Amino acid sequence: MSRHTLTSARPTAARPGAADRPRSPGTLLLAVLLLGLAAALALTVRADVANPPFQGADERWLRWMGGPHDGLPAALAAVLNWFGGPLGAVVPLGMLVFLLVRRRRTSAGFLLGVYLVGNMLVVQTLKHLVDRPRPAHPLVRVDHGSFPSGHAAGAALLVVLACVLLVPAARRRAWWAGGVVFTLAMMWSRTWLHAHWLTDTVAGAAAGAGAALLAWWAFSPALAREHDRRQRPASSLPA
Repeated sequence: MSRHTLTSARPTAARPGAADRPRSPGTLLLAVLLLGLAAALALTVRADVANPPFQGADERWLRWMGGPHDGLPAALAAVLNWFGGPLGAVVPLGMLVFLLVRRRRTSAGFLLGVYLVGNMLVVQTLKHLVDRPRPAHPLVRVDHGSFPSGHAAGAALLVVLACVLLVPAARRRAWWAGGVVFTLAMMWSRTWLHAHWLTDTVAGAAAGAGAALLAWWAFSPALAREHDRRQRPASSLPA
């Protein structure tokens, strides 16, 4: 077999799809739109934290989330509350260990940096800037500031990070669909537990996904180079 044959055959298995090309304009546009939505909601709430323009819709949704809080919905909400809390850090920690074991140092650094920046910098900065009062009588322990939902932000952030670092390109469409369902379930659970207003969860999911997508756009060339280095030994067979 000639070297030219190996070279021409390799991209079929190793090249990422169009959505994974470095600096994809679509990825950047979606990131900017999501972060812009989170910023717009933050500015609107900050102007009047007690009665923003959509407070009536938030209160109506909260009434729909009333009723008996038991049975299967309570169990699901409890699991999601655990997943988004401090104990839920075992998931990104497990991802980090897996990447380090596989010697994917660039991916491991990307995961750690984006996870910390997304959760600690973006979410906590918005919480301190807006400091919106939470709904009355939350059913779980909460900290200060209802806006944005850290659980929703963390869920959306992890969906994007896992897709970028662990999911093969051919399976990403199914992953995105499942990730949207998971993030929506997290948003529901936070309002069902009366821990957040609905718009808090929308802003949290937008901020988390937007921050991860922006980081993906910025660091995709480095991730692509790491991917190419890992593929090279398997394809550098003698002619």
